[in-house]
Amino acid sequence: MSFEKLRILPSVQDILERQPMPRNLVALKAERDRQIAAALTGKDNRFVLIIGPCSAHDEDAVCDYIGRLAEVGRKVRERLILIPRVYTNKPRTTGLGYKGMAHQPDPRKEPNIVAGLRAIRGMHIRALRESGLTAADEMLYPENYPYLEDLLSYVTIGARSVENQAHRLTVSGLDIPVGAKNPTSGDLSVMFNAIAAAQAGHIFLYNGWEVKTRGNPLVHAVLRGAVNYHGQNIPNYHYEDLVFAAQRYSVSGLQFPAIIVDTNHSNSDKKFREQPRIALEVMDSRARSPLLRKMVRGLMIESFIKEGSQKPSEHARGKSITDPCLGWKDTERLIYDLAERA
Repeated sequence: MSFEKLRILPSVQDILERQPMPRNLVALKAERDRQIAAALTGKDNRFVLIIGPCSAHDEDAVCDYIGRLAEVGRKVRERLILIPRVYTNKPRTTGLGYKGMAHQPDPRKEPNIVAGLRAIRGMHIRALRESGLTAADEMLYPENYPYLEDLLSYVTIGARSVENQAHRLTVSGLDIPVGAKNPTSGDLSVMFNAIAAAQAGHIFLYNGWEVKTRGNPLVHAVLRGAVNYHGQNIPNYHYEDLVFAAQRYSVSGLQFPAIIVDTNHSNSDKKFREQPRIALEVMDSRARSPLLRKMVRGLMIESFIKEGSQKPSEHARGKSITDPCLGWKDTERLIYDLAERA
């Protein structure tokens, strides 16, 4: 084997002891979890926005962005629940490129996962402390979740991970909402199978233990568009797409059926400026259908302080180094528009 051992990872206990969750934030986290779960299960009528940078590569800029989000969130709190995206692990189509702060805490330096684990926990704690908003992160590596389990209020399983057994079984043991995206092929049965697996209890191997889970009823669907065999992006956010998915969901027997629509990725053909139009179309579709009004519970939106994207070697503060994002002015306007329609 060609593996070269670089560093021994610190234990979860070591990381949590060195960077503990501030006691005054524990109750806030519990209340946020309750509100978000209530919104996704229909007990709370507020609409959910999971919104923020494609990848969280700069702690200062991320916390600046989330502070702005918190200020806007207070103005729309009667209609919307805002969950900032603080995505610290990034899947790469070819395996090359920036893989997130957990892998590479400084995008201009060599990867260092030990430093990365400390960096992502520190950033999540700071963001929560300064904004009062618990965040969402993507589960790219299931074994990393315990390093953030006391901080996150939402987790996403990406389009490339949704068929993976380890992801499905791991989230069956979580007690927070988990969004399972449709795979890049667009096959909804794969997504629904993932939800079914995650809502069931299992016995399996996890981080050196044989573990048993009860199942997570808060796992739900995320529609992010698809890619056909010609490599073309195919959206699945239009009215007919949503009705088709909602009808299949309704007869699936799955608990608490809920749909989140991802406004970027294949749904936007990776044209980030289309996100506001897509988001408002989804809201119009909800207004036309009682079924969609009930089942489409939120949106995922990629935005940052400055619009577009840049190379990791560039230094524009608050600008994505992965997928291009909406800028702050367009983001703020969109949030108010969505609040009016929610």
